[in-house]
Amino acid sequence: MSIGVAYTLTLRCQIDNRPGMLGKITTAIGENGGNIGAIDIVRAERRTLLRDITVQVHDEQDGEKLVAMLNAIDGVKVLQVSDRVFLTHLGGKLAVQSRVALKTRDDLSLAYTPGVARVCRAIADEPEKVYSLTMKRNMVAVVSDGSAILGLGNLGAEAALPVMEGKAILFKELAEVDAFPLCLRSQNPDTIVKTVEELAPNFGGINLEDISAPNCFVVEGRLHESLDIPVMHDDQHGTAVVVLAALRNALLVAGKQLNQVRVVVNGTGAAGTAIIRTLMEAGVPEITAVDRHGILWRGAEKGLTPMQRIVASLTNGEGRRGRLPEALAGADVFIGVSIGNILTTEMVETMNHDPIVFALANPIPEGDPEVLREVARVVATGRSDQPNQINNVLSFPGIFRGALDVSARKMTAAMRLAAAEALASVIAPDEVNEEYIIPSVFNRTVVPTIAAAVAKAAIEDGVARRTHM
Repeated sequence: MSIGVAYTLTLRCQIDNRPGMLGKITTAIGENGGNIGAIDIVRAERRTLLRDITVQVHDEQDGEKLVAMLNAIDGVKVLQVSDRVFLTHLGGKLAVQSRVALKTRDDLSLAYTPGVARVCRAIADEPEKVYSLTMKRNMVAVVSDGSAILGLGNLGAEAALPVMEGKAILFKELAEVDAFPLCLRSQNPDTIVKTVEELAPNFGGINLEDISAPNCFVVEGRLHESLDIPVMHDDQHGTAVVVLAALRNALLVAGKQLNQVRVVVNGTGAAGTAIIRTLMEAGVPEITAVDRHGILWRGAEKGLTPMQRIVASLTNGEGRRGRLPEALAGADVFIGVSIGNILTTEMVETMNHDPIVFALANPIPEGDPEVLREVARVVATGRSDQPNQINNVLSFPGIFRGALDVSARKMTAAMRLAAAEALASVIAPDEVNEEYIIPSVFNRTVVPTIAAAVAKAAIEDGVARRTHM
C-alpha cells in the first residue's frame, strides 16, 4: 500500500537534549512504517528540545500506534499531534467573495439600494434576464442528503458537508464554476425534491451527490422533469461518462468496435445502472448485468428493485443465467462497480481475446490490478496509484461548464455522450496505449474540450437558452 498525504501528521515532541535521541525517534518511525518529512526545531533549551516532526503514515491506526511508540521512548513526550487533513478543513474550505468593489457611497448605491431596485424590476419584467444580471448563470448547487458518503455509508447531512465543500472547490478550480453545498437533513425523496425545487431560482444547475439508491433515481428523475435547469447525479452519470470515454480508447488498443462488443457490468447500483444506460445509448449491442443475485434476466422478479427489473428488461438479450463466471465467458469487457476481490484470472481467461477489465471498486478493486494485467489487454481502476484511473472529476466540471455556458434548460443524453467522446479525444489516437486510455485529472485541456462539446450538443438538442458562447 502506498503512503499518501491524506495521513500526514506533524508531531510536536519534547525530547531530552542528549546525544542519540533523534536517532531513537527516527528508528521508531521507520519500524512503524512511517515516512519522515520535515524535522524542525521549535525551541532549544539546555535540558530539552522541542521538535516538530512531519510523518506520513498508512492510516489513522498506524498514526496512533506511532504516537504510542514514541511516548514509550524514555526522554520523549509527544505534546501535540496535528493532522494535515484536519488542518486543511479548519474553518471550512469555502468562502463568499464579492465580485464588485464596495469602497465608497457610490459603490454602495450601485451594488445595493437604490440602484439594485432597477435590476429587480428588469428581472420581474423579463425573467430570463436573471441569467445575465445575477449569479445564477454560473452557480451550481451541490446537493446531498448524506446517505452514501464516499465509501463510508449513511453518515448524515453534517458529515456530508466536507465532501460537498470539496466538490465545490473542484468546480471552481477546474472549471471556474461557482458552486455551493446544500446538505439536507431529510432523506425522504419527496422532501429533497420539494426543497431543491424551492431553491432552484438561485442556481443554473443542480449536481446531486452521495444520495443512495434507489432514492437517487427518484430524485434525479423528478427534478429533471420539474426544473428548467440541468440536473445530474454525478455518482451515476459523471462516472458513466468517464467509463465510456476510457472504453472508447481501450477498444482502440484492443482493435475492437464499440458496436460489436459484449460488456459485463457487475454491480447495478447508481453507477452500474447509469453505465449500462450510457453504454446502450452509445451503441453497445449486448450487455450482461450481474449483481449479488447473479445474472439479471428478463422476467426475473424475485429480490430485484424496480430499477433492477428495468435493467433486466433491457439487457442480457442472449438469455444467460448463472453468476459472474457464466456472464464473463466470451465477453469482451468487464466493468466492475461492486466489491473487491471477486474477479479471478481464471474468469478473465474465459473472456474473448484481448479482454478489457475495468475493476472500479474502491479502495479495493474487484481484482489485483497487477495480476489482472497478466491476462487482460487493458486494465483500469478507480485508484490514483494505478494507471488508467476512472475518476468522475474528469467529467462533471466540464459538463456543467458547457451547460452553463449556454444556460441549458436540461441535461440530455446527447450532452453526456458528447462529453464522453470529447474526453476520449483529449488523448490523440497515436498516443493511446495499454496504460494511457484516459487523461490525468490535472490535464487542463479536459474541461474546455468537454465544455465545448456539451454546449454544442445542448444547442443541437434544442435545450440551450443561448445559442452563441
